[in-house]
Amino acid sequence: MPAGGFIGESKSDILKGLDAAGDFLARSRLIPAESAATGPGLVKEFMDEHGLSLPVVLKPDTGERGKGVKIAHCQTDITEYFEHHDAATLVQEYAPGKEFGVFYYRFPTESRGHIFAITDKHFPTVRGDGKHTLEQLILKDDRAVCMAPLFMTRHAARLYDIPSLGQEILLVEVGTHCLGAEFRDGDWVRTPELESKIDEISREYDGFFFGRYDVRTPCVEDFQKGTNFKIVELNGVTSEATNIYDPANTLMSAYKVIMKQWYYAFEIGAQNRKLGVRPTPTRKLIGILEAACVGTPGKV
Repeated sequence: MPAGGFIGESKSDILKGLDAAGDFLARSRLIPAESAATGPGLVKEFMDEHGLSLPVVLKPDTGERGKGVKIAHCQTDITEYFEHHDAATLVQEYAPGKEFGVFYYRFPTESRGHIFAITDKHFPTVRGDGKHTLEQLILKDDRAVCMAPLFMTRHAARLYDIPSLGQEILLVEVGTHCLGAEFRDGDWVRTPELESKIDEISREYDGFFFGRYDVRTPCVEDFQKGTNFKIVELNGVTSEATNIYDPANTLMSAYKVIMKQWYYAFEIGAQNRKLGVRPTPTRKLIGILEAACVGTPGKV
């Protein structure tokens, strides 16, 4: 994982390191920038190869914070995506169900790693009452109204529909905080079986000691048993233990978690150096940062 996944890392390269995860890894394929013009055909080829049906996920290979991510539910979605994106794209199997962020670490001198934190992600929704339009429901919702322009743009074609009583409308399908997902502490899902499976997968990734998995599962009970989940992404050293964003947390409790997280990161780095691992030179790190932040899709 170049520079430990500091910034500008390739999602496809990181996922290659997880090949040993087998069925626990959502299947994916990189569509290089030079192949973007034939992107829809390559997506179909990928789906046929793996026996997949729609939806599929399309995302920039070097994007972050959910920028440029598209859940393609029809062929038109795929075609329109490649009409507006000419950078390297990752097409990925869609993993249904509930999403969690699982932060893992292992000291190089240890034979077994640990789950540091788990985030329980809740996607923004509104519930129909049979009287108000989707637009009105968004504006009436205390949380959704804060991101009303985004939600209205995404659902422009159905803003004036009146959802039936009790009908739940999912406003965003991507588990990203900046796109409206609510993050809560998910430690309630932790079990010895889950921790053992995450550690088993992580130890198969050569050189990986610290980062956050984004996973989806159709059954939380199975997930707690360490089965029936798909890894959709893995983030490196600049990952956050995103459970700190639980509205029930205080600012000081969040600072304590972050300080502990960075203590582990620096201790892992120090132990690796003692074992002969060479850190990324400062000049190279600055170059990676500049390349990632200047004109690269999905970056800020």
